[in-house]
Amino acid sequence: MELRHATILFADLRGFTAILGSSAPGTVFEVLNRWFVRMSEIAAAHGGTIDSFIGDAIMVLFDEARRGVACAVDMQIGMGTINRAQREAGLPAMYMGVGINSGEVIYGVLGSALHSARTVIGEEVNLAARIEAFCLRGQVLASEATCALCGEFVETGPPMEVHVKGRRTSVNLREVHGIPSAGKRVPRQEGRRSPRVQVRIPFSYQLLANDMVSQVRAEGAILDLGYRGMLVELGRELGLLEELKLEVDLPLTGYRIDDLYARVVTAWPQFGRYGIEFSSLGEETAGAIRRLVQLLLQGAPSEP
Repeated sequence: MELRHATILFADLRGFTAILGSSAPGTVFEVLNRWFVRMSEIAAAHGGTIDSFIGDAIMVLFDEARRGVACAVDMQIGMGTINRAQREAGLPAMYMGVGINSGEVIYGVLGSALHSARTVIGEEVNLAARIEAFCLRGQVLASEATCALCGEFVETGPPMEVHVKGRRTSVNLREVHGIPSAGKRVPRQEGRRSPRVQVRIPFSYQLLANDMVSQVRAEGAILDLGYRGMLVELGRELGLLEELKLEVDLPLTGYRIDDLYARVVTAWPQFGRYGIEFSSLGEETAGAIRRLVQLLLQGAPSEP
């Protein structure tokens, strides 16, 4: 066992569940293996060491942060080739999130004479896995530690603050846009501006008319939650652009929202479902929503 400084990359598939539930076992195996083979080739080309395959995810180690980030960019570019093969086979497209972190890890052999493997463990490894959970489809997110080691080699977006399970303080991440010196850019695949999580959270609401809040309250349920909006289920029909004032107790956070205003932007009235976009909310409320989404992305249960 020894301490080493390493850059850890986690890449995880999105959209594989749809293939798993609708395809023959042989097709599932072929699709997953095609992805693992291509990602392994890209990792090896950048000097990475494959630590493990974990379900539909891959963990790769690098001795230099720049190699890890360059690998992540090429992995996302490589998804284009994989999805062309998917289309030719009549299968749905797959997407991927990649998270990267750099720091000190414990390197050694785990196991016994029956089975053993060289691997790395430690807080920085756990953080890399958590970072990947925050990714949108086609996105690469890196820790500030990794970005600092890369300097101007990598083009990134502004820092984004996230709450990570097991850490008392928040962590700043940056989205990797590309490698300017290589003329490479990450091909973003997600139109959404924030991650979303499936939930089932009851709430009450009042309609607005002429900037006046109705005194009549009704009940609904949040089905899908993001930083800037949600999918809700209501017991009455609403029209596009109708406005609501919502009150809801957020699980896990102990926070009650009573200053949230939103408008209907999409509607499926036959199913009682509506996409609503936040039009006004306080800074504290926005922070509580982000915190809940981030906790649920990392596997926290939706009920307190």
